[in-house]
Amino acid sequence: MQVSDILRIKGTALFTVSPRTPLHEAARTMALHDVGSLVVMDDGRLAGMLTFREVLGAMASDNGARPDVGRLMQRDPVHCAPTTSLDELRRLLLDSGTRYIPVMDGTTLLGVISFRDVARAVVQEQDFENRMLKAYIRDWPPETAQPSGGVS
Repeated sequence: MQVSDILRIKGTALFTVSPRTPLHEAARTMALHDVGSLVVMDDGRLAGMLTFREVLGAMASDNGARPDVGRLMQRDPVHCAPTTSLDELRRLLLDSGTRYIPVMDGTTLLGVISFRDVARAVVQEQDFENRMLKAYIRDWPPETAQPSGGVS
């Protein structure tokens, strides 16, 4: 299974903001669409990612400032290609400590994959393998009785 397969199942709906978007508007967008991250686009290019982690961090250190997304976003986020395998993707997410990863084809943003999307894909892949193994076992040819080859 590859990242492109996960995107095909998940869909490619993207929610984006610009670096100049006020944080409260970005947080409202995240809440409205029930997403944990937003892609930050600047002049049609990926500029960064804003996740609930940055939003909560800004709220926790609120000193009356009203920051915009560009001051809080993760710049140059770790990303993957549509041909990245599921195993490579899991390792990349774990090693980088990120929960959301943009999928890039060159400079074109194709979608965002979350840790949850990966977990769902793994479960679906395991369910499929289990069904195939059970079908194989169920259809196992019966053993035929061997004639007793006694010598007379």
